[in-house]
Amino acid sequence: MLSERQEQIIKVSIDLIDSKGIQGFTIKNLSKAIGISEPAIYRHFESKFEILAAILDVFKFQMKHFKEKFIDNDESALKKIENIYNSHFFHFTQNPAIISVIFAEEIFHNDEILYNKINEILQTNENLISQIIAKGQDANEIKIEIDKNQITIMLMGSLRLIVKKWKMSSYSFDLMKEGTKLIEAINSLIKK
Repeated sequence: MLSERQEQIIKVSIDLIDSKGIQGFTIKNLSKAIGISEPAIYRHFESKFEILAAILDVFKFQMKHFKEKFIDNDESALKKIENIYNSHFFHFTQNPAIISVIFAEEIFHNDEILYNKINEILQTNENLISQIIAKGQDANEIKIEIDKNQITIMLMGSLRLIVKKWKMSSYSFDLMKEGTKLIEAINSLIKK
């Protein structure tokens, strides 16, 4: 369980990575942004690495919550997909800085532990979507002519692209609205 200060450190760290990039994410910049001393940061986290690991752990925990919330209900597969993606879009609109961390695997590439954590998050998400697709195909809701893995890639890739496009455009369009249109379009392609 994270303390209130640790949660603050994580939040400000995400904002720093978003605004200054991974190079600008230093303990010095972090302590300035929070308004506490560098040693005070080290009382809560041993290193920058530990902060990054905590950020990924928080997101990993949220993915597990998604699984519980969206797999174990009686909705159709298409409705589950729509709900998952709308939930992602809502989360990103509420906390757009997280995009710079979650969709930037390259910043973790030089550290095996962090890289494995981000890969685990992606795998969890992929497995969740793939399970929903398989159940939808079994229930005759989703086309069986398209392999579940290919549909999963379409869904995950399109989510990533629209979110990155939104960020790169300086949030110039309504992500919820455009995301809903995207999911409706994909659902119309895969619906049986």
